[in-house]
Amino acid sequence: MSGFRLQLWPTLFTVPLVLLCIGLGIWQIQRLHWKLGLIAQLQAAVAAAPSTPPRTLAEAKALEFHPVTTRGVLLNDKEIFVNAAGEGGHLGFHVLTPLRQDDGRIVFVNRGFIPAELKDRRTREAGEPAGEVRISGLLRVPPSGKPSWFTPANRPDIDYWFWIDLPAMAAADGLGEAAPFYIDADAAPNPGGWPKGGATPLQLPNNHLQYAITWFALAAAGIIIYVLSQRRGASRR
Repeated sequence: MSGFRLQLWPTLFTVPLVLLCIGLGIWQIQRLHWKLGLIAQLQAAVAAAPSTPPRTLAEAKALEFHPVTTRGVLLNDKEIFVNAAGEGGHLGFHVLTPLRQDDGRIVFVNRGFIPAELKDRRTREAGEPAGEVRISGLLRVPPSGKPSWFTPANRPDIDYWFWIDLPAMAAADGLGEAAPFYIDADAAPNPGGWPKGGATPLQLPNNHLQYAITWFALAAAGIIIYVLSQRRGASRR
C-alpha cells in the first residue's frame, strides 16, 4: 500500500488490543441473548396462573417468580427486618414475617418495605392482621449463601440482617424448620399503608447492546489510529 509501512511496536500493541475489544464485543452480544432469554422467562413466570406453594425445593426452583396464594396466620411477633432501600433510596427494611399455614408448615412472607422509623410494631399496628389471612405474591428461592462478596454478613445474635437466609431466620425465631422458599407479597395495600408490598424487582438491567457497541467502536478507533499513524510514519521516511 502506497504511503503505508508497518512498524513493529505499534503493530504488536494494536493487534492484541483490537482483538481484545472485538472479543469483548462478541461476549457482550452473547450476554445480550442470555439476558433476553432471562427476561422472557421472567415475564412468562409472572404472567402464569396462580398456584398453591410447592412442597419441595426442586418444585420451588421450577416455579420461581410464579404467582402463588396461600392461607394461614401471620406470626407478627416474630418479624425479621432485612436492610433495604425503598423508593428514592429511602433507607428501611423488608419485613419478613413467618406464616403458619393451615397444614402447620411455616413459610416466610416478605410483606414489603417499611421506612426505618416504622420498625417499631406499635407505629403500624393496623398493618399487622390477626387471625387467618390470605397471602398472594410471587414465589422466591433465596441463594444458598451471601448474594455477593460485598454483602455484609448477617448478625442473628443482634437481629441484624442484610440478606435472606431462611434456615438461620427460622432458627433465630425458634420456629424449627421452614419452607426453603419465601413469598414476596403483592402490591395490594395493607391497612395503614405499611408494609408496602410488591418488592420483587421485575426490571432486569440490560445494557449489553450498548456495551457491545462501545467495544466494537473502540476496536474500530484502534484500527483507524493505527492506520493513520503508520501512514504518517511512512511519510516521514
